[in-house]
Amino acid sequence: MQVLLSGAAGFIGSHLVDRLLQDGHRVLGVDNFITGDAVNLAHLTGAANWSFVQADATSNDFVARMTDLGPFDLVLHLASLASPKDYLAYPLETLESGSTATRNMLEIALRFEARFLITSTSECYGDPLEHPQRESYWGNVNPIGPRSCYDESKRFAEAITMAYHRKYGLRTNIARIFNTYGPRMKLDDGRVVPAFLSQALGAKPLTVFGDGTQTRSFCFVDDMVEGLCRLMLSDEREPVNLGNPQEITLLEFAERIQRMLGTSSPLEFHPLPENDPTRRQPDISKAKRTLSWEPKVNLESGLATTVAYFQGRLAAH
Repeated sequence: MQVLLSGAAGFIGSHLVDRLLQDGHRVLGVDNFITGDAVNLAHLTGAANWSFVQADATSNDFVARMTDLGPFDLVLHLASLASPKDYLAYPLETLESGSTATRNMLEIALRFEARFLITSTSECYGDPLEHPQRESYWGNVNPIGPRSCYDESKRFAEAITMAYHRKYGLRTNIARIFNTYGPRMKLDDGRVVPAFLSQALGAKPLTVFGDGTQTRSFCFVDDMVEGLCRLMLSDEREPVNLGNPQEITLLEFAERIQRMLGTSSPLEFHPLPENDPTRRQPDISKAKRTLSWEPKVNLESGLATTVAYFQGRLAAH
């Protein structure tokens, strides 16, 4: 297939590009580098079936520009400012990536009668009152809090995606991604895995927010990419959770990092950020049923691969 993929220089986007090329598809990647990193695509220089355009998916001429580069069989919208550090620094751009950019990508898909997939987020559930979170749960989101620029941008993105499906019959897929980790995360990303690893490898205190009893469920990027590939070819039009249901407290996770790296870095506790979710665990029954998918990589193996990557990046610096 001919694929258009926004956010190609991002963490998950670049891994998905690799997989699509491996599977024999032709991929046009797009990124504006507001948070993406060109180093994530450097290994593809000169690769067959690969091309890249630096462009902003929110721009007025984006649809026309990409239409001239078509046709496309598959349109994948992964462009997003997913790290709290990034979306708090760029709140308006975050809202635009979920609204204007999503509509632009949907318009391109509509013009070519292409399949469309958007990566949404577990943040649609907010600080959940249901646990674990199923796709049928409507969420507990503060629409005006500091995190709302990200949460509401994704909720809007889901709404407009379903509107295009219902109005035009567009073949759409929505992936609600839970905490994903692995190589190509930015060293200064701000999310928990790169934060803990960068701190531990730099012999700095590990920053734990609150008392550390809040939970997360970490999914290795290879598993996530497999889930996305299965979803983009499926007939499931409503949201599907993709994540690892193995739940762990952030305190336990920090202590695991300490043991794994044999570091003497102490834990340093800070106030919990406003509206930070206290529990996060996906119910992946739907993914198992409709995609025959579930994570395969355990936390120890995934972390070992991620640590090796971070060590290499730190040595390069």
